[in-house]
Amino acid sequence: MFDWKPGEMGWVAADGKQLEATCYGLAPGDAPTIVMLHEGLGCVALWRDFPEKVQQATGCGVFVYSRAGYGRSDPAELPKSVDFMDGEALDVLPEVLRAIGADRYILMGHSDGATISAIYTGGVQDKRIRGLILMAPHFFNEDISGDEIAKAKQAFETTDWPEKMAKYHNDPKATFMGWAGPWLDAEFQNDWNVAECIDYWRIPVLAIQGRQDQYGTLAQLDEIEVRTYCPADIVVLEDCQHSPHVDQPEKVLEAISEYVARLVRLEAEEI
Repeated sequence: MFDWKPGEMGWVAADGKQLEATCYGLAPGDAPTIVMLHEGLGCVALWRDFPEKVQQATGCGVFVYSRAGYGRSDPAELPKSVDFMDGEALDVLPEVLRAIGADRYILMGHSDGATISAIYTGGVQDKRIRGLILMAPHFFNEDISGDEIAKAKQAFETTDWPEKMAKYHNDPKATFMGWAGPWLDAEFQNDWNVAECIDYWRIPVLAIQGRQDQYGTLAQLDEIEVRTYCPADIVVLEDCQHSPHVDQPEKVLEAISEYVARLVRLEAEEI
């Protein structure tokens, strides 16, 4: 079990790996627990102070962890398969949730983390999951995604990007290729599509994306509106690229706090 000590770095065991993790606010059992899943090059440290702000805005407990191959967590197995996000959702995340030990969860993911959260919610009948918050999710590949990641790969190979990443990740090259490798794979670019997971959601959803997102178009949010049977709040932010919580933090926190307050109120009415 994860030792809930707010503000202290700890570890959680999942899928045979030791993953760095930290938490904020009330322990499981005292409030819903928001589990935050980072983007394709993220980690605990790169969320910066956003988890604390989420905790303050919602009153929920907040749990943050770095997936294998990120931050100070154990290395990931490389090369990753094109369905690596399914593995994170269906093999790793269940063990993370079990280690936390909460009976009420809200999953909140950014980019790849949003996709992992979406796959879990659609693929596992878990009554503990009360809400789903997705920032810049991906459900299918778009040309814009591959083009931008190809640019990132060139920058990684020709600039001081590895040195900058070394401040946050044990093995910058492995971290980068663990992300870019699958996305640039021809099979991924031609065939990857997990939008079917949306059909199986049965909880309220908040989806947020920047209109100027350089890694995906608003077609990703359109897919939610077309397919979901659940209440879905769709928020499109102006002057915002791929990281809404960085570009428009106040608006993102406002949307999250209103969404969580509504979830808590609805749950109270059902008791």
